[in-house]
Amino acid sequence: MKKTTVYIGAVIMLASTAFAQEPAALTSENATLWSLIKTGGITMIPLGILSFAMVTFIVQNFFSLREKTLLHKEMLPELLDMMLEKKVRDALIYCRKNPSMFTNTFAAGLERCMQGKVDFVKVHEAVEEASIEQMTQLMKPIDYLSIIGATSPMLGLLGTVMGMIKAFQTMGSQGMGKPEVLAGNIGEALITTATGLIIAIPAMAFFFYFKKRFDKTLATLGRNLSYLFDALETGEKPLTFMDVEALEQLED
Repeated sequence: MKKTTVYIGAVIMLASTAFAQEPAALTSENATLWSLIKTGGITMIPLGILSFAMVTFIVQNFFSLREKTLLHKEMLPELLDMMLEKKVRDALIYCRKNPSMFTNTFAAGLERCMQGKVDFVKVHEAVEEASIEQMTQLMKPIDYLSIIGATSPMLGLLGTVMGMIKAFQTMGSQGMGKPEVLAGNIGEALITTATGLIIAIPAMAFFFYFKKRFDKTLATLGRNLSYLFDALETGEKPLTFMDVEALEQLED
């Protein structure tokens, strides 16, 4: 941990030294990626950190918010049979051995079914509390994207203000005698704004995408849990899990 901290500090110091140099004017000869970053000034350091964090959270959310990982629909038929047979303890053990958002939330309700007569009002309250806890934990990486999307343009605007201040200072002290220095200051102002927007736009887009996707998963979770506890309460298989022949027999 200490080595990592020292390494990060050394990188920041080197980057600060590089950015502290007089910004170069943007021309077709030096318009490389590094020259653009260097022209952006010191503000490009936190913007670079935010861009790295954005990519990290996007990749993390793609893997952690998969419906297959959170809901484990393949477990539903087996757990449904346990509920129909009133095997609450076996279902609780099964959930503890296979932790996920679905099984953790279901286990919270099963714990209220272990003592005497089952109060399904308290069971639903326990399930709701557990689902909120799971949702809060899983929403953190999504909310971080929102924070990045809101912070990046502000940092870009800060770089813009700093670049314009330097431009006016150059004009006040040197007049228009060194247009290349003035162009470097203006370049700093424009590049940081563009960089902030480049980071913010995909961050906010993925924030809404993952949030909508997670809301759909939560709705499916609530529906599946209702099937299981209804089966435990009534002792009957929900109509959703009945085949066509069974439904026809019910109609007759």
